[in-house]
Amino acid sequence: MTLTSKAGPPPERAAEKPTSVRKVAIASCIGTTIEFYDFFIYGTAAALVFPTVFFPALGATAGTVASFATFAVAFIARPAGSMLFGHFGDRIGRKKTLISTLLLMGLSTLLIGLLPGASTIGVAAPILLVLLRFCQGFAVGGEWAGATLLTAEYAPPGQRGKYALFPQIGPAIAFLLSCGTFLITGAVLGDTDSAFLDYGWRIPFIFSIVLVAIGLYMRLAIEETPVFRAQQKQEQTDESTSPKRLPFLDAWQEQRKEILLAAGSIAMLFAMFYMGTAYLTSYGTKTLGHDRPFVLLVGVGSAVVFGATTVVSALYSDRIGRRVVIMTSCAAAIVWSLALFPLIDTGSPVAFAIGVAITLAIFGIAYGPCGALLPELFHTRYRYTGAGLGYNLAGVLGGAIPPLIATPLAAAYGSIAIGVMLAVLGVVSLICTWALAETKDAVL
Repeated sequence: MTLTSKAGPPPERAAEKPTSVRKVAIASCIGTTIEFYDFFIYGTAAALVFPTVFFPALGATAGTVASFATFAVAFIARPAGSMLFGHFGDRIGRKKTLISTLLLMGLSTLLIGLLPGASTIGVAAPILLVLLRFCQGFAVGGEWAGATLLTAEYAPPGQRGKYALFPQIGPAIAFLLSCGTFLITGAVLGDTDSAFLDYGWRIPFIFSIVLVAIGLYMRLAIEETPVFRAQQKQEQTDESTSPKRLPFLDAWQEQRKEILLAAGSIAMLFAMFYMGTAYLTSYGTKTLGHDRPFVLLVGVGSAVVFGATTVVSALYSDRIGRRVVIMTSCAAAIVWSLALFPLIDTGSPVAFAIGVAITLAIFGIAYGPCGALLPELFHTRYRYTGAGLGYNLAGVLGGAIPPLIATPLAAAYGSIAIGVMLAVLGVVSLICTWALAETKDAVL
């Protein structure tokens, strides 16, 4: 791993007022909350609604598989989004790029909410759904790295984990909002399946445009990071440091090892989250027979647990290091994966609630530190690209594949096969995290 020298912070940072760091942290939290809310409501709808609305001819099992296939499309799009938005983030700045990702996500989500079902426009409905889901993934592929860089590059020395946790708790708030809006929508409609399937599920998607307007206002109000401004000035005065190629090519040639190890180390993180949210939402309603309001209420409570563990783990990573905290999560995931499905298959509502909460707690332990870890691994001139690539490649391995193959695995070998799959991913992540260098004392 190559890092900058441990000189003091650039003059631009010294000139920043303490309140500006808090302002950036809050803006990053609000921005990731909105973008991931848009991303998560799709997962909830894919579990509860889309098999019936967009794939009615396939039947229950095949419709669920097809629905989660469209869910996985976003993860395929995320690396492409990280390369494109990473290029502009490393060239023109973090702030301008994040405004673009927010607008793309908001428009895509609104259009999904307005999209007619298969009964109205036939096969065009799932095709358009896949296209819009791809746009969502493309946008979120550029979102995460930029949001974490905003806070990490502003953070005072020794507090990068503390400030980088703000965009990391955005997904917890987003998941709470996602479950909450579906829960409220069902309650207002009397939780009748016909009303919910006809138009109720669309309300959370259309409502997202209000949140996007708030996020846009917040992001327009912040300044570019001092670290990026210093890098631009250095490139203007020193020809040897000016970029000669694409940030993607520089990152891949110079720090390919860090990209691949970062992807492997957090693949388990993605698997635990999307299995604990989208897949278990589907499994709880369709396989275990729990009613929709109960499953959504479990999601709301588990989001609180997930947010709390994210905060605690991020703070501890400033003290004991990023690797130790993430490796602890990986070890816990290996054991828990083998116990999860035998527990929830008892059919007990309490067991289901415990299963979802612990799954997301284990995810939160790893998620807190990675907001500081990935930016710390890469040079400023391609940090946006490198961090985004590592994060979104992990999304393909851990977020796209497990929910997609979980249903056929369970049908062929029983639900314990899903636990074995998750445990194997946990082992891979544990090894990759162990192979990474500790970065908590690095100077960006």
